[in-house]
Amino acid sequence: MAVPADPKIYHIVHVDRLASIIADGELFSDARMADRPGTGTVVGMNRIKERRLSELTLECHPDLYVGQCVPFYFCPRSVMLYLLHIGNHPDLTYRGGQGPIIHLEADLHATVQWANENNIRWVFTLSNAGSGYFEDRNDLNQLDEINWEAVEARNWRRNKAGKQAEFLIETGFPWELVERIGVHSQGIGRKVVNVQQHSAHKPGVEIIPEWYY
Repeated sequence: MAVPADPKIYHIVHVDRLASIIADGELFSDARMADRPGTGTVVGMNRIKERRLSELTLECHPDLYVGQCVPFYFCPRSVMLYLLHIGNHPDLTYRGGQGPIIHLEADLHATVQWANENNIRWVFTLSNAGSGYFEDRNDLNQLDEINWEAVEARNWRRNKAGKQAEFLIETGFPWELVERIGVHSQGIGRKVVNVQQHSAHKPGVEIIPEWYY
């Protein structure tokens, strides 16, 4: 499958984290979030977060840990969202299901342009950056090395590794680059709209069931 002409990237977060993101004007990496408790519900697996913070570095930037970057997937309906939906993984402390999880969508090329203009490091990976082994790249001419068929697959069990390709950006990601917010239900959509009331930047909010399980 060819590289999409206009690739998007997606960060998933619990809706009650949105107010602090807007107030800060950016999404923070796990490394920065460690100093900011009480800013909303944390989802994800603590063991993997610790590994990304203390063990896993990037080949393109050997002094940069994965956990010092804000992570994105190249698709909605990620493997991680499925784990949150099922809610029975032993490493998960969150048990609230997929309903309150929102997708923040941004444009890959606009993000890379912003990062380059501001001397912010970034990479993309060919698989899960929390695994014991993964490859990373920092040249958009190598986007064709991503398994885009796996990324786009709805049934990803045979291509789980490729489905989990990531885009990682150092330290923080500006709220102003979020272009759209996908939600599971009208109720969560209303919460997002209410939280955005006093924000200068208001991405469009859409109920998109196909982004969920």
